[in-house]
Amino acid sequence: MSPQLVADVRMFTRAEGGRRSPVGPGWGCPCSVSRVQPPVGYDGWPQLGDTLLHPGDQRRLGFVFLTPEGVDVMRQAGTFYLWEAGCIGVAQVVGDSAPR
Repeated sequence: MSPQLVADVRMFTRAEGGRRSPVGPGWGCPCSVSRVQPPVGYDGWPQLGDTLLHPGDQRRLGFVFLTPEGVDVMRQAGTFYLWEAGCIGVAQVVGDSAPR
């Protein structure tokens, strides 16, 4: 599936409140333009390919969202946060095409 937007993602380290373990292909999470709880967000799936995404990793990733509204909100904000029992990462929108 083609990405709906592309973002530079930084997963927080465990010390920063991030995950304790990596995520793999098929993983999705709520995405929000706010880092304040409780988040109002949209279901998003980073396109990880075959590579795990570890705490502390930085990578350019394509994203697919459950709703068109989610794509529009994240694109307009420019920065959005990845959530899973707390804020675990940040993403900066860089475009609409596939990562290189």
